[in-house]
Amino acid sequence: MSFEELGAHPALRRALEARGWTAPTPVQAAVLDPALAARDLLVSAETGSGKTAAFGLCLAPTLLGQSERLERVRKPRWLVLAPTRELALQVQRELAWLYAEAGLRSVACVGGMPIVQQFRALHEGVHLVVGTPGRVVDHLERHSLVLDELQAVVLDEADEMMDLGFRDEIERILGEVPPVHRGLWFSATLPAEVVELSRRFLKDPARVAATPPREAHRDIRYVVHPIAEREREHAVVNVLRSHAAPGAIVFCATRDEVNRMQSSLRDRGFRCVGLSGELSQPERTRALQLLRDGHSDVLVATDVAARGLDLPDVSLVIHADLPRDFMTLQHRSGRTGRAGRKGTAVLLAPPSRRFALTRMLRAANVRAEETRCPTAEAIVALDQDRLVERLSALEAEPSEEDREVARRLLAARDPLDLVAALVTRSREAFPEPEELPLTRALEARPGPRPPPQGSAPYAPSAEGDHWFILNVGRVNRADPRWLIPILCRWGGLRKEDIGTIQVLERETRFEVHPKVARLFKDRVQVPDRVEKNLRIEQAADLRARSLAHRPRRNSPR
Repeated sequence: MSFEELGAHPALRRALEARGWTAPTPVQAAVLDPALAARDLLVSAETGSGKTAAFGLCLAPTLLGQSERLERVRKPRWLVLAPTRELALQVQRELAWLYAEAGLRSVACVGGMPIVQQFRALHEGVHLVVGTPGRVVDHLERHSLVLDELQAVVLDEADEMMDLGFRDEIERILGEVPPVHRGLWFSATLPAEVVELSRRFLKDPARVAATPPREAHRDIRYVVHPIAEREREHAVVNVLRSHAAPGAIVFCATRDEVNRMQSSLRDRGFRCVGLSGELSQPERTRALQLLRDGHSDVLVATDVAARGLDLPDVSLVIHADLPRDFMTLQHRSGRTGRAGRKGTAVLLAPPSRRFALTRMLRAANVRAEETRCPTAEAIVALDQDRLVERLSALEAEPSEEDREVARRLLAARDPLDLVAALVTRSREAFPEPEELPLTRALEARPGPRPPPQGSAPYAPSAEGDHWFILNVGRVNRADPRWLIPILCRWGGLRKEDIGTIQVLERETRFEVHPKVARLFKDRVQVPDRVEKNLRIEQAADLRARSLAHRPRRNSPR
């Protein structure tokens, strides 16, 4: 159906036509369904699906009615909450052009930007406030923002706001909103916390699955490269060189890692910028603009960049540090494969994280193919093909003076030597690929491997060498949240090394990754320095002792 057939407001239709938007995306068509007119909505939609225009179109009847232009106001009529500054500013820009003919006045209330300008805009009167929860609460406490005339509230990326710990701020803000308003909540996923909050603040919301789970990220190819931990930076270099993507994002866990990775890539000749929480808003804006304008090819970022960035040319995402959970995996990877474009997400997996990665992929319902990290030899071979293609495509209209120079060169030098010199100079634009000797040695070493994607979960018998038994259970109020920190402290484990935990009546059985089971067993022979009464034994040892002490059937009594 067309926008006109779906009943989109004429002023907004003209703005869409000027941008070349002729047909609605699935999420836009879903929220404009006449059966949902005036209802509160709880919408699951992935990033890059056109949801900003979707709620802009959806709320036009509420805000404009039959009018072509919005009337002047003293207090805002519309509030959009977003988890990050970047997303809030992007939403403001997109709604500005969509409502340009309607005379929309808006302000972005976000941190890291001059608050005096926000005070001035709110005092002069705006129709729309787009903000992050923290800064919006700040304005409420200063009484510079009054919400008693709001007609509509949008929560964009509601799940991410919960993940970032904004629940208290959201509850405070929604408590100031008039009871009679239209609420539209958009979320890539709908965790229980979002659903529970919607029951309090939305009126009988219609659930709209604009992106069914089986279709989410269908345009993203997931690849796992096993690597040696010490060669992580070299592996990133080779992945970037192998893909030669017009835009790539490298995700790191911390600001320090971002700075280190950015410096390393820049020293090797990559055009890259960094993005992390320590940057000011002007610095962040400049970094993103360099990527959009093609002056940089690679963005190195923490998870602050995992949501809401408008970077349409990103075709490659590299998880240099693996995500902390499956939702972060989806949010990071969702920076590519947007709006119908294809993309690739590469996960660099050191041995210590393979067990956790397998569970993460299964939880995200993602099938990933495992391949070798690109070698220097393979990249050199790719470079040869690229150079042939690039130099063969050279087009120019040489002047007669240039032709004369060419004749003199051909008379003085062998043509093959001249072309080879051109190839050599052209190759200098490519950063050097890296050797990965530790990773190659790791590939040659036999050892346990995670189950293939789509197979049954890894569940060996309880008597296996990597199952252990703790001498406390439910009667002692044992639970996983209490146990995991103890196992990490006492046995030298990482959280991802711990598998299934079964809390029984008087004991707790738990699984440890096979690669660290022997070291763990040795460490827990010494009592824990804090919980001195705890005892851990290997399940196989207990079973062996039990069999040894079991009386034989025909033995004398």
